[in-house]
Amino acid sequence: MNKFTVIESSTIKLLYGNIIEAKRIIVQEYPFQRVVPKGRNYTDKEKMQQFVKDGFIDRYSGKKLINPGLLKVLSYYMPEEFPYHPHWKMDACHNAYWEFVPTVDHIVPVTLGGADAEENWATTSMLHNAVKSGWTLEQLNWSLCDPGDFKEFDGLTKMFVQLVQKDEDLLKDSYIKRWYNLSITYVQGE
Repeated sequence: MNKFTVIESSTIKLLYGNIIEAKRIIVQEYPFQRVVPKGRNYTDKEKMQQFVKDGFIDRYSGKKLINPGLLKVLSYYMPEEFPYHPHWKMDACHNAYWEFVPTVDHIVPVTLGGADAEENWATTSMLHNAVKSGWTLEQLNWSLCDPGDFKEFDGLTKMFVQLVQKDEDLLKDSYIKRWYNLSITYVQGE
C-alpha cells in the first residue's frame, strides 16, 4: 500500500470504530521510525570549498549566490541602507542575506538519517535552507540543479577580495576578515 492508502485505510477502520485494526495498519504499513539525529560538523573552510565546488549556485533553484563577505562589506559602507544583524533577524537585516548568502545543506536531511559528509552536501541560500528544513527533495517536489563553474561565476568573490585590499580597515570586522581569509586562496589560485 502507498502511504496515502495506508492513512485512508486506517481512517476507514476508525470510522467503523475499529481502533485496534486502525493501529495495526499503521504499525505494519506506515510505522513511525524514530531517527536519532547525528551531529553536523563542517568548518567555514569546508563551507567555502563547497561553495566553490558548486560554483556559488543554489543547487535547489539554480540561482546565483554571493560570497557572504561581500554582503557584509555593503553593510559596512551602508549600515542604514543595507543593514546587517548577526542573527539575520528578518526585521533587522537586508533580505539579501537570506536570498544570496550561501550555506551548506544536507541533501538527505541528517534528521532522516542522511550522512554529514561532503557527498550529501549542497550549496543553497539561507532562505531555501530554512524552507527545506528537515524535508527531502522528493517531499518538496524539488530537484537538485547542476553545480556551476567557479571559473565562470565566482559569487563576486574576486570583487570582494579587491574591495578588502582597497580598504584594509574592512579587516577590523571579524566576519569580513573570516570570509576574506577563506576567499583569498581561491582568487590567488586563478
